[in-house]
Amino acid sequence: MYPLSKRIFKMRSQPFFKIVTSIAFLLSANIVSAQSDFCGIKNTSFKEGEKLTFRVYYNMSPLWVPAGEATFTTTAEMLNNKKVYHVIGDGKTLKSYEWFYKVRDRYETFIDMETMLPVKFVRNVNENGFKIYNNVTFNHKAGKAVSTKGVYTVPKCVQDVLSAVFYARNIDYSKHKPGDKIPFSMFLDDEVFELYIRYVGKEKITTRYGTFNAIKITPLLIEGTLFKGGEKMAIWVSDDANHIPLRVDSPILVGSVKVDLMGYEKLRNPFTSLIKKK
Repeated sequence: MYPLSKRIFKMRSQPFFKIVTSIAFLLSANIVSAQSDFCGIKNTSFKEGEKLTFRVYYNMSPLWVPAGEATFTTTAEMLNNKKVYHVIGDGKTLKSYEWFYKVRDRYETFIDMETMLPVKFVRNVNENGFKIYNNVTFNHKAGKAVSTKGVYTVPKCVQDVLSAVFYARNIDYSKHKPGDKIPFSMFLDDEVFELYIRYVGKEKITTRYGTFNAIKITPLLIEGTLFKGGEKMAIWVSDDANHIPLRVDSPILVGSVKVDLMGYEKLRNPFTSLIKKK
């Protein structure tokens, strides 16, 4: 068991990209480390060639202002004699917003196709001159993660921040009832966090892309320098076999943010959750 320390989770960085990947930031201090949904899942939700595009909107008045965008691309490669999915997440602010805050973030994960566990994770971010680089390799058999700064002990089935998003897309929500918590472990910033996803239920939602049948989940966030604490963030994913994030909606310490799916390519499954495109 790796309890969450009392320090504030490092939300000061990646304000745009982290919001898009916020399925992975589901923090809890007292959760039992059950791994029923995060060990042994088989991938049925995505494939090589998939590309997802998101737009980030910021609000601290009646108007929503386009502020940033993020893309996730998936390719198939070989790494250490393993077939892996190489997922790249790029996040950046729009030029019209860079007078206020400039973001150029890249996250990469290499996911073992057989186990759906990360083999390697690279974090390379630059946000208004604040830079972080970390390169992590995972040895799941030995229970170790080797990062740029050292060697760390990690629990079984541990995920990185990006692999967790794609792993979570394969959760079978039909096995859960509203209010259920789905726990997992994540390695980030050379620490292990015990996390969970709370399943809320099914809803119909209209975004800037269209109207969807969706699955709603909410994270429990620790208050930091970007997000407010509690379960005030909501995430909707497509209610079909793809489980694509459709919208993220959350208040932050100043104003609020909204992230919408704006485009997709080469989905693994029919996009049956889309009711009507705008």
